[in-house]
Amino acid sequence: MRDVAIIGVKNTKFGELWERSLRDIVVEAGAGALEDAGVGGKEIDSLYVGNMSGGRFIDQEHIGALIADYSGLSKNLHVPATRVEAACASGGLALRQAIMAVASGYNDIVIAAGAEKMTDVGSEEASSALSAAADREWEGMTGATFPGLYAMIARLHMHRYGTTSEQLAEVAVKNHKNGSLNPIAQYKNRITVKDVLNSIMVADPLHIFDCSPITDGASAVVLAPADIAHKYTDTPIYIRATAQASDTIALHDRRDITTLDATVVAAKRAYSMAKLRPEDIDLVEVHDCFTIAEICAIEDLGFAEKGKGGIVTANGETAIGSRIPVNTSGGLKACGHPVGATGIKQAVEIVTQLRGEAGQRQVEGAEYGMTHNVGGSGATAVVHIFSRER
Repeated sequence: MRDVAIIGVKNTKFGELWERSLRDIVVEAGAGALEDAGVGGKEIDSLYVGNMSGGRFIDQEHIGALIADYSGLSKNLHVPATRVEAACASGGLALRQAIMAVASGYNDIVIAAGAEKMTDVGSEEASSALSAAADREWEGMTGATFPGLYAMIARLHMHRYGTTSEQLAEVAVKNHKNGSLNPIAQYKNRITVKDVLNSIMVADPLHIFDCSPITDGASAVVLAPADIAHKYTDTPIYIRATAQASDTIALHDRRDITTLDATVVAAKRAYSMAKLRPEDIDLVEVHDCFTIAEICAIEDLGFAEKGKGGIVTANGETAIGSRIPVNTSGGLKACGHPVGATGIKQAVEIVTQLRGEAGQRQVEGAEYGMTHNVGGSGATAVVHIFSRER
């Protein structure tokens, strides 16, 4: 297997992009990543696009072909394009497929992209589309929504470990602060713990400010064999590990709903592949679809003792400049969560940080970064580790 590097990256702005179509934003992200890499269309061997639910959100399937067409990669170049779906982990899994294509030697230059256009439908229809990432028969048909499922996780975490609503709120406060420093973020407003606790209750104990938003956005990265990466860029970022794991799709079959076993297993595989430990990681982008999800993630990834994620967050240990900066982009909570794009956006953030190009949110001296992307309530987890040096 060959070593793989990321040589180009691009995010669109995230938010309510009503004036733009899915194809518009994906083309912007892809073209920007190619420009960043200094790569021409004729050099591209394949394209992987993460997209969860184009059929529900914009009545469009065959997303891979659509993106290849409107990116100018189909008519004359005939670049193979594959749509990857793993619910909210679609982007992370698209990246993993692209990495394996290059590592195997089958392809040299590959684009991994992700996109979702979620705001063209009403909130009820968007919620219905998202709930399809849970067990439709045993959860969705009984009225369970993702806020409800994660609220059950939060309630048990509170009961078992003493986690508080204030500690959950600290996740949102920190991520909004980080988002305020990110030019692409959907929400740049800073908030307080009081703001979170006084916001509308969605599913007890989760308030609206505990929940990630509905978002439009696209992201893309360009990958190449590490041996030729310097041909394209002076700052290649290397893939040290890619790992994926699965768990039951429904919460009621889980061993322990306060631990996402898929995350634990994927992280162990990634650490083993990279020959690293949690204490070697300088920053991490985790899947904070809800504030409780970030607390569980930092525990499951090994950055906090089980049950202590809330305390670690409240103590400021996950802030920029502290022990383990978490979600420097603003996370899903503040940067936004276009579900197919999130896993790629996380990679773009880590690459930007390791290049030293993150501006006011820069983690100084960062050498290793991690991304953690989750599908559904934890049925799929994808973990990647990146490094500045090969």
